[in-house]
Amino acid sequence: MTDQAPAYVRRLGIWDAAAIVIGGVIGAGIFRSASTVAERTGSGWQLLLLWAIGGLLTLTGVLCYAELGARRPQAGGVYIYLREAFGQLPAFLFGWTMALINYPGSVAAVATTFADYFCVALGVSHDWVKPIAGGAIAFIVGVNIFGIRAGARMQNLFTVLKLGAIVLVVVAGLALARTHLGTALGDDIAHPVSPWSFLGALLPVLFTYGGFHYLNDLAGEVREPQRTLPRALALGMGTVVICYVLVNLAYLTGLGHAGLAASHAPAADLVRQWLGDRGATLIAIGIACSTFGYCSIAIAGGARVLQTMGADGMFFRGVGRIDPRTRAPQVALLVLGTWAILLAASGRFDQLLNYTTVGEWLSHAFGIATLFWYRRRFAQEPSPYRVPLYPFTPLLFVSMVLGVIIATTVSSFRDAGLSLLLIIVGVPVYYTWRAMANPAR
Repeated sequence: MTDQAPAYVRRLGIWDAAAIVIGGVIGAGIFRSASTVAERTGSGWQLLLLWAIGGLLTLTGVLCYAELGARRPQAGGVYIYLREAFGQLPAFLFGWTMALINYPGSVAAVATTFADYFCVALGVSHDWVKPIAGGAIAFIVGVNIFGIRAGARMQNLFTVLKLGAIVLVVVAGLALARTHLGTALGDDIAHPVSPWSFLGALLPVLFTYGGFHYLNDLAGEVREPQRTLPRALALGMGTVVICYVLVNLAYLTGLGHAGLAASHAPAADLVRQWLGDRGATLIAIGIACSTFGYCSIAIAGGARVLQTMGADGMFFRGVGRIDPRTRAPQVALLVLGTWAILLAASGRFDQLLNYTTVGEWLSHAFGIATLFWYRRRFAQEPSPYRVPLYPFTPLLFVSMVLGVIIATTVSSFRDAGLSLLLIIVGVPVYYTWRAMANPAR
């Protein structure tokens, strides 16, 4: 009789899970991307409408992920769904683009943003940005090596701190409301908008709402997953939507639509107007906490995808090992963290990340499309949670995401084309890896 291989232990409760959703979505985007959206809209009401539409669209995706997570509460998330529904090749392509490129690329990019704001908050020279970014990644990996419980405690703390930064921005907007309150939702004649540019503004909105899938990557460590996953996803994403709409309303009341469109750092500009340089330092600390928390979740989720691939023989077998004492994928954490540090040090990760964002949302579309397969294949199997308004809900999400990807390909063919090229390159890599793993006898 052989010893059973170590497996994950379900230690995450509903608050831990909801904090992962909030922390995985709220990074640095909301503190910066609102300006891009304002540039592509012609009024305050259009801007708020886009954030509301993006939130509702993302919530449809969250509801679908809730059913998928309840049906397959295992570590690996979308990789598991694609493997079961469409086979090993699509699952490998997802892992190839996400766990090896997008996860470490996004961690490197956001860790650098953390280091930027950390230097501002402490008055440190920006020559320290790369060492601080690498040190932050190493620290997060070190904490997560001790297991999901240690990582969850750190994540809960930084979720509270990032929500504090959101509250600071909203209060600043209310305090300055008298400046632009009467014109906050009015038309901005300086920014005439065509229907195509308005649709294009949805892209940065969706990207800012991205990251809701990380909880599914960690589903193997959630207690009572059939009940906890749907509740945590709904609670976490509902909180995010409310926060995003309130923050954008604060930007409009404090800066005005034209001022928001012209700002490169709207959160800092808004709080500085209210509290001066002291306020700019406070919001820099808040944004640093927000970005640090995101990196923690991305590393933890990405490592679980890598570990699942290793256990499947789709990556080095050693990466598939789970430590029997901490029940953490320690080798996968070290591999992902090391690669992210190298990307952060190279300074070229930002271009790589731009090429893979289309691939990330394409994987969301295909991941949610697996729900049709599960419903048909297990039609008689009771599910602890079923997405409402099926099949309209997944159809809406998939069609909208594909529409945005097509619009992006038309407007930014180079970035979208290279993103798709990276996915295609994964095909020969898959067959080469499979041949190496299963040589002819």
